[in-house]
Amino acid sequence: MATNPAQAYHELQTRRRFFEGAGLKLGGLALASLAGRGASAAGPGRVHPGLPGLPHFAPKAKRLIYLHMNGAPSQIDLFDHKPGLAKLFDTDLPDSIRKGQRITTMTSGQARLPVAPSKFAFRQCGASGMWMSELVPHMQGIADEITMVKTVHTEAINHDPACTFVMTGSEVPGKPSLGSWISYGLGSESEDLPAFVVFTPTFPKESQAQALFTRMWSSGFLPTRYDGVALRGAGDPVLFVKNPPGVSREDRRTMLDTLGSLNQRHFERLGDPETQTRIAQYEMAFRMQASVPELTDLAGESETTLEMYGPDVRTPGSYAHSAIMARRLVERGVRTVQILHRGWDQHGNLPKLIAGQCRDVDQPTAALVRDLKLRGLLDDTLVVFGGEFGRTVYSQGTLTKENYGRDHHPKNFCMWMAGGGVKAGLTYGETDDFSYNPVENPVHLNEINATILHLMGIDANRFSHPFQGLEQKLTGVEPVSPVGGILV
Repeated sequence: MATNPAQAYHELQTRRRFFEGAGLKLGGLALASLAGRGASAAGPGRVHPGLPGLPHFAPKAKRLIYLHMNGAPSQIDLFDHKPGLAKLFDTDLPDSIRKGQRITTMTSGQARLPVAPSKFAFRQCGASGMWMSELVPHMQGIADEITMVKTVHTEAINHDPACTFVMTGSEVPGKPSLGSWISYGLGSESEDLPAFVVFTPTFPKESQAQALFTRMWSSGFLPTRYDGVALRGAGDPVLFVKNPPGVSREDRRTMLDTLGSLNQRHFERLGDPETQTRIAQYEMAFRMQASVPELTDLAGESETTLEMYGPDVRTPGSYAHSAIMARRLVERGVRTVQILHRGWDQHGNLPKLIAGQCRDVDQPTAALVRDLKLRGLLDDTLVVFGGEFGRTVYSQGTLTKENYGRDHHPKNFCMWMAGGGVKAGLTYGETDDFSYNPVENPVHLNEINATILHLMGIDANRFSHPFQGLEQKLTGVEPVSPVGGILV
């Protein structure tokens, strides 16, 4: 018998709708709960609603700015001062330190693993006495505002899985990014800008840059409305956000209202949550037509503020411009801003290349923290700075006192946090004399992410989304705790 097309159309159902209708106890309860979350959290006129019941407790941070140095900065040359290495120049890394740990194929074939002390001078900074390299003179000036975690570690030893892990909590692609999780759980205070915004600024041309993948700001298995929105540094910040010639704002409003009505009817028939995403994205694009030009206009910034960020601040697409945009975005209620600066993968010619990278980011990063503090925003804004893993104490390739390279090292690296409920002027954790292993207070990347969620009022162990038969979490399936020693 021939199938009636109209009947077949009405019988089309998403997996979620099927389980709701089937009345399966676990699936039905979970899915009905999800549907209820969206409905009750929305409220009248709310563009970026969070989930009911979130935050779990009073947050210390209302917003997050995540500064990711893609390619893995050398902790030995920036923040992990090891003066004793000077007398060990060009000696072999002791087996008692390496402990049989795996190394990459880029150095596993070397006849030797010669120790390469940093050629850069360090000094103690601020009242806290935190050690920092001469490469970051501006960050030296904010030492008393930050917590430096020296013992972060991860399992991944190559860039792509390591970057995927640091941003999604898994080396396997397809999971939601940190910013998407936060947007999903907490929503945003802004009605005219996305909840999660991403910048991928320029970097020194001579740098060795790893590829960036959209999975680092993707919503994964969450609805796509929680994707990060990448603002471009050249041309229009958002492609196709402007009306075409001959289309007025009133015409666009009429068209979107009609389209929204049709999409809502489509959602009521099929129940596909991505239809709701489409409605929300059209509405956000309309609002951004007015909000983005105002956001990117620096005319209202004082000369003092602009000078603080450095000479590149007026150049769209630069790291400095991205940094001041991050401050302007969180001022306007955006929940999460992520800046991914490439070029930190220094397997050779490290002294020259890392100096160029630091010239790009040092002054704007310090300015961002100072600017937030001057405006009374630092207390409830969390700033995070770090890469995906560290670099080896031994040299990759030819070693001289003036030139060396460093391979990947996942066992310990440095990240710092400022504002939003973390202690100021604290150095947390310690590594061995070779910056090769944690010897005090090791901190796993899952614990870093659990700490970020905790500061934003979320218990990582209670924050999940059902997918592929599991209650998926940013921090994995095993219980994880925030790093209590760095919390105020």
